[in-house]
Amino acid sequence: MNQGKIRILGIAPYEGMKSIMLKLAKDRDDIDLSVFVGDLHKGAEIARKNFHEDFDIIISRGGTAELIGAITPLPVIEIALSVYDILRAIKMAENFSSRYAIVGFPGITSSAQLLCDLLQYKVEIYTIHSADEVQDILLTLKKKGYRMVLCDMIANTTAKKLGLNAILITSGNESIGNAFDQAVKLCRSHSLLREENKFLQNVILKDSHETVVFSDKEEVFFSTLESGSEPLIIDVLKREVSAALAADTHRSFKNIGGVLYSITSRLIPFYGQNYVVFYFSSSKVPFATSKYGVQYLSKKDVENTFYNSFYNVTGAIGGLQATVEQMTQTDFPIMIIGEAGTGKERVAGAVYTQSPLHHNPMVVIDFTMMNDKSWTFLTNHYNSPFNDNNNTIYLKNVDTLPEERHKQLLSLIVDMNLARRNRLLFSCVCGKDGVIPKRCMDYVNMLSCLTIHLPPLRERREEIPVLANLSLSSLNISLAKEILGLESGAMELLVNYEWPYNYTQFKRILSELTAVTTTPYILESTVAHALEQEHTSAALLPHSGIQNPVQSFNLNRTLDEINQDIIHAVLEETGGNQSAAAKRLGISRTTLWRLLKS
Repeated sequence: MNQGKIRILGIAPYEGMKSIMLKLAKDRDDIDLSVFVGDLHKGAEIARKNFHEDFDIIISRGGTAELIGAITPLPVIEIALSVYDILRAIKMAENFSSRYAIVGFPGITSSAQLLCDLLQYKVEIYTIHSADEVQDILLTLKKKGYRMVLCDMIANTTAKKLGLNAILITSGNESIGNAFDQAVKLCRSHSLLREENKFLQNVILKDSHETVVFSDKEEVFFSTLESGSEPLIIDVLKREVSAALAADTHRSFKNIGGVLYSITSRLIPFYGQNYVVFYFSSSKVPFATSKYGVQYLSKKDVENTFYNSFYNVTGAIGGLQATVEQMTQTDFPIMIIGEAGTGKERVAGAVYTQSPLHHNPMVVIDFTMMNDKSWTFLTNHYNSPFNDNNNTIYLKNVDTLPEERHKQLLSLIVDMNLARRNRLLFSCVCGKDGVIPKRCMDYVNMLSCLTIHLPPLRERREEIPVLANLSLSSLNISLAKEILGLESGAMELLVNYEWPYNYTQFKRILSELTAVTTTPYILESTVAHALEQEHTSAALLPHSGIQNPVQSFNLNRTLDEINQDIIHAVLEETGGNQSAAAKRLGISRTTLWRLLKS
């Protein structure tokens, strides 16, 4: 034990629990806490990789705690769920009109059954004993007409994938504090610590090389890597284990994360098993592997972004799911159209993950981020994604391209037969009137694009209460809050607001309201103040419509090109009246005419 403090390894199934654990540990002088986030097998893997680091005990919850106890020699304390924890989740569920069921491991369902019996609640409760049971139970509930479940983290994730609403049963301060007390008591009474790994640390920690040891089953046995730097390096080294097992020593150079590494491996037998030891150091020579405005994503990257997003948490994309599923079965390009903040990128991600090409990368090309160098890479370099095949290419914000590049891009797509070799997705921002920019219509007409129109939030006012409560449930977890809902007047203000920036603005306002609220319910006055600030900010942007003026113009161009866009925008606002436009711009009508002709 380190200077009287108990070294605790915490494995939290969700970020909110991590925040609470760190907050409570900060107020104690008897523990030294390190916390990682991972549920079930992921959490167990984190524990297996980190228990060597001189921890005294592990704290986790539910099924994750059971799995960790089976693979590590360290004692494991389970964070018990109190009746109050479950009651709090039930009260959250009562904000919704739909029926709900409770699904979880015995640590959850036993307390839930006791509580429901005492309060005479008629709630269906399902006990699971492994993650393999979760999907079948949730599918059964869905067939029975249930739209919501109260559950632990693994069921929460699966429920969202199946289109069910889910409220995560979280552990409160009292439950986590009790687990800390148990851990301290247990470690004080058992002073015998594991010493068998310390000699390895003493031998190699002061060496200038990093060291990672693998078993012959490609499992990490020991590592000197700092937390956060591991995943990419570990994945590369794991692929080298087979070659290293075939030779006593092996040396290679690898480009990992843009850095060149010199790697030497040795084969060392230990207790009848072969271990591969990798010694490596970086050359400090960076590799320019990323291009500005061009991003490569895997299906897992896109799914993680979507499942953790506001659009999935609230089901905001739900009404378009059938359209997305139908369009993924075709090879036609798709143009996604909507106002700012309506979730165009999330819809593009949904199309990609459900398409036959989801095993290949999704290339996101954002024209608002593109400079001259990245445009040259895109249009002239042999490594351009336009020269690859069978990928999904998402061309984002095509409406911001200047006229010359717009024509060049269309020509490239047609001449290179790009739409036949890859799946093309486009997006553009339309105005409040729903009119599609002419440049976007050029792509639609020339490439025979299918179109997806995303409705603004003001056209879904009746769904705002559900969106707000589902979003609040998620924010309670991420911000470690216990807010039960919104006052009726507060909800009415949200419903009646215009939301010019749609879901992006709605999510931001809900996050701000949750962060500043210290009462059980978000107050009407708090919402009124936040919306008044939004109104004041919007008033400071004259003649900008619903778009930020900086975002409305692509600044990666010449001054003459930018001036042309500004002149045409002002002419549009003045209904084509050149005298009024010249007055707005502070120039003469003759100068305006000359600029239009240049």
